[in-house]
Amino acid sequence: MDCRNGGGPVTTIGKRQSDLKKSFKLAVRSLLTTCPTQEFSKAFPKFSSVEQEHLHQLFIQVITSLHGNIEDEFESLCNETQVGDALDTVEQLVEEQSLDHLSSDRTTVMDAVHNFSAAKKAEIHYLRGLLERAEEHNRLIQARVDLLRNKTQEVPDIKDVIGKLRGGILSYKGTQNVELWSATGGAGKVYLRLQ
Repeated sequence: MDCRNGGGPVTTIGKRQSDLKKSFKLAVRSLLTTCPTQEFSKAFPKFSSVEQEHLHQLFIQVITSLHGNIEDEFESLCNETQVGDALDTVEQLVEEQSLDHLSSDRTTVMDAVHNFSAAKKAEIHYLRGLLERAEEHNRLIQARVDLLRNKTQEVPDIKDVIGKLRGGILSYKGTQNVELWSATGGAGKVYLRLQ
């Protein structure tokens, strides 16, 4: 069974706390799912199949990392706000109230509604924060994809310039051999070597 250490003695996790963690993990997994390679290829038709495969692998790594980060952040937030202790206290109070039939008369409906409303507001605030972080992460991924697209569009432009330069030099020098090469593999500075 899972254990929690809140600075005091090690205690076992109560049913409510365990249910909360299971529900959160199920919700995160259903929200963040990977897409099949075919769907991913349809989204990026201008890329070659190798580039699409690399992007798909990167996407899967990001989703996997995001799962872990969100679950770790949730665990950390639960520890910081002592949600486990609160749920254990609630569980203990529910047990005590089920044994004491007179205590149910002391609890008002308005208190229960207020507590439920406050808990839901806190949950909504937390989930909005998670959503904002996920949207920011998606914007960063989109910026990376756009950068990769721009780089793949620049490569043909450089090849055209090199071809025109080679043609001009060949027509200028006549029959001399001209070799164009690049120290950076096709991008960056181009050097000419006349032979």
